[in-house]
Amino acid sequence: MNIRIDTHVHTFASGHAYSTFAEYLDIAKKKGIEMFAVTDHGPEMPGASHIYHLANQKEIPSEIDGIEILKGVEANIMSIEGDIDIPVRILKKLDLVIGSLHPPCIRPMSRDDNTLTLINAIKSGNVDIIGHSGNNAYEIHQYEFVRAAKEYGVAVEINSGSFIGNRKGSWDNCVSIARIAKELGTYVTTGSDAHIHYRLGDFEKIYKIFDTVGFPIELVITESKDKLKNFLKQRR
Repeated sequence: MNIRIDTHVHTFASGHAYSTFAEYLDIAKKKGIEMFAVTDHGPEMPGASHIYHLANQKEIPSEIDGIEILKGVEANIMSIEGDIDIPVRILKKLDLVIGSLHPPCIRPMSRDDNTLTLINAIKSGNVDIIGHSGNNAYEIHQYEFVRAAKEYGVAVEINSGSFIGNRKGSWDNCVSIARIAKELGTYVTTGSDAHIHYRLGDFEKIYKIFDTVGFPIELVITESKDKLKNFLKQRR
């Protein structure tokens, strides 16, 4: 398996990442990455940029030197109602929206409430992807979550950054979520969650999860550029 699309990367603008957009572009050329999404954190993450930074991504060309760029955001899910920290007027300007749970923005709750929070974000229609749902800090009812993603046409991210950072326990959760997605026919996406450009397209552990569960490539929306673009077009 050789996936050449990364739907989750962070630049300096996230406040706790270490690379520029230009550095990502340079490493993408070297690694043979065909497309990546710039998904800096929404403004409620401490240290993140002003909302204007996200809105002004129109300045980024859609293609540079043969590499396609998606303008996106990793929005913070802020409440049990599934609200995110990005106004609708900004969402309309973006190609891709990840919705994620982060401790600075919403505290971990009970398994029932964490699950309801993600399902409400899914139902809102404001997010295309749910980020790092395997995070053990936010215990969820995995089957109900993956089923809601299937029903509402939202992709579930398999996040390779979870296996090197502070989201301990993510491996078993991600294997289980991938297994359920296979059973239900739920789309997944591949995100490095890179906070430095060297990790762009770092999917080896994602491949291992796919191999472990025998995950069908047909359900991986990052299999090709056309497949991802068609998914996002349907979402819009």
